[in-house]
Amino acid sequence: MVIKKQILQWLQRFAALVEENKDYLTELDAAIGDADHGINMERGFKKVMTQLPSVADRDISNILKSVSMALISTVGGASGPLYGTFFLRASTAVAGKQELNDQDMLAMLQAGLDGVINRGKAQLGDKTMVDALSPAVAAFEQAIAKGESMQAAMQQAVSAAEKGMQDTTPMLAKKGRASYLGDRSVGHQDPGATSTYLMLKSLLETIATD
Repeated sequence: MVIKKQILQWLQRFAALVEENKDYLTELDAAIGDADHGINMERGFKKVMTQLPSVADRDISNILKSVSMALISTVGGASGPLYGTFFLRASTAVAGKQELNDQDMLAMLQAGLDGVINRGKAQLGDKTMVDALSPAVAAFEQAIAKGESMQAAMQQAVSAAEKGMQDTTPMLAKKGRASYLGDRSVGHQDPGATSTYLMLKSLLETIATD
């Protein structure tokens, strides 16, 4: 079971990881995008951190919704709408919840993934955040179906996300700014897939430490 306090800790941990990896994410984006992914994500999560205290006493759905609104209002490029949609859809999947069981967590992640796909119109293999997020959700679902603990399931999800992130390197970009580069997009890891891996890694770390 994941309690509300852990959701808050997850968001704080993700914000810290984004800040730590700001230059790395921006460097990845410089190769195939606008060189602003790390900068944009850091700005967005700084805003999230300023707003979290005002919603900390509300349910998990409202906390995630506030994250969505902060990101949509402050993050430029494709990242704001995509991450904003992820957290917004995730929030609707856990309406009224103060804690999340295995199925709630799966519903939250699946709803977020569906939102990203609907918003970005990207599929597996397009060299986007979907390439990390989709296999992660699938791995989590399979592990839960086998009766594994949430921590074990999340560990498998993070491993799948990491592989998905790494697998974007040889891909030809088919979406966003990177797609304009054609063959020159090959050989570079996707920044969105990388920040998605960091998001899931921070969730695992939060679950594992409590």
